[in-house]
Amino acid sequence: MQAVDIFSGAGGMSVGAALAGIEVKYAIESDPHAAATYRVNHPETLVLNKDIRKVTDSDMPSLSAAPFILFGGPPCQGFSTSNQKTRSSDNANNWLFLEYMRFVKLLEPDWVVFENVKGLKETEGGVFLKSIQESFKKLKYKTSTFVLNASEYGVPQRRERLFVIGSRKGKVLSEPLKSKEGAVTVDDAIGDLPFLDNGANVNVLPYRTSPHSRFATLMRGELESCANHLITRNAQHILSRYPHVPQGGNWENIPDELMKNYADKTRCHTGIYHRLYADKPSIVVGNFRKNMLIHPWQDRGLSIREAARLQSFPDHYEFQGTIGFQQQQVGNAVPPLLAEAVFKHIIMSI
Repeated sequence: MQAVDIFSGAGGMSVGAALAGIEVKYAIESDPHAAATYRVNHPETLVLNKDIRKVTDSDMPSLSAAPFILFGGPPCQGFSTSNQKTRSSDNANNWLFLEYMRFVKLLEPDWVVFENVKGLKETEGGVFLKSIQESFKKLKYKTSTFVLNASEYGVPQRRERLFVIGSRKGKVLSEPLKSKEGAVTVDDAIGDLPFLDNGANVNVLPYRTSPHSRFATLMRGELESCANHLITRNAQHILSRYPHVPQGGNWENIPDELMKNYADKTRCHTGIYHRLYADKPSIVVGNFRKNMLIHPWQDRGLSIREAARLQSFPDHYEFQGTIGFQQQQVGNAVPPLLAEAVFKHIIMSI
């Protein structure tokens, strides 16, 4: 099968598609840093670094007669449950799903995979999800809608994502089969990666130990070292808070005298200064500044590579741009192993 990836970001869904044996012919992404990451890691795919609203049919190469999938997820910040300011129909970005529908109408793919955050079901009483489902129906697609938890598909992270899968031939899908393996823990995921200091900025480093889990072996492949071992340099007053937080704890464990710059710390959400459990899957890896996740054993934040492992990106996948742009790309991505499960489920139904 062939595919087109729109709103591609750094390419998490395309990694999953490739793992399922799908050839991604071209991708569209407006952010230049995410597009650069995509190009480096998918040299066989044509990447259009352009605002999707300005992309026309003349920009796109022709596809062969092979069955193909159109997939992607419009920007989801406006639907996130952590966003209470612009989580409404007044947010212009919340209407970018109409561009997705424009491409469905233009390309008439055999299958469509629309991905987004779970909060899409809840925003404005579910009006956006209903509009998406109705739009697919008008375009003659039969849809199947699921909320899937990445930790049930081999990803070391509890991350729920919404998938609307449309079939032009009227097929209705059941939920993809969950992994038969046990949960992948944070230790399984990052235990072999090098120990790092606050503000670490050496990009490529060798592994600290041999892989001690099937997941780590899968992520490493034949590599002896990998890239993106970069960590935000925190100020000393922030570092002083970390030792007070046990695994599974958060800002509530930090003494009040160390949190004086918070006008009202009771308004902090549970992800702030959350230290990951070593023996459980991670909580959501998202916005690094809003979540402020702490390494399970060391008093520091996560490196780009550690976060990428928790998202199930293979170690050969290298992120481009400054550390801030790399953090954004990793946090916004769809876990590749979750995407792989969705695409394999589609292929098995053909």
